[in-house]
Amino acid sequence: MASIFTRIISGEIPSYKIAEDDHYYAFLDINPLKKGHTLVVPKQETDYFFDLDDQTLSGMMVFAKKVARAIDRAMDCKRVGVVVLGMEVPHAHVHLIPLNKETDASFTQPKLKLSEEQFQEIAQSIRNAME
Repeated sequence: MASIFTRIISGEIPSYKIAEDDHYYAFLDINPLKKGHTLVVPKQETDYFFDLDDQTLSGMMVFAKKVARAIDRAMDCKRVGVVVLGMEVPHAHVHLIPLNKETDASFTQPKLKLSEEQFQEIAQSIRNAME
C-alpha cells in the first residue's frame, strides 16, 4: 500500500507544493511547528532514511538545500533547521523548520493551526523565493 507521501506526490491527496523535480517533492507540513515548516521527500518510496541509496540521499539533501534557502528568504527566521525523525510516516523525509531559537524544532510543542488561505500564502511566498 502506498504511503501517504506517495499519494501526495501522485496528486491523489492534495498538498501545498513548494517544489518538485524528477526525484524529489517538497510541500508544507499540514501540522507545522512554525509557518513555513516544509517536508522534503524522495519520490522513490523507501521507509527508512538511512536505507536510501547514496545517490538518492545526497540528491535529496541538495534539493532540500534549495528549498531551505527559499524558506530562509521568505520566512522571518534566523535559520532553517533540518530534522530527520521518520517514525510517523513510513517514507523517508526531512523536516525543514524555520528557526529563531532551538526550541522552535521541538516536536513536543503544540502545532500551529493555519487556515487554507494562510497555507496558500506561505507556499506562494516560498515558491516566489526559489532560485
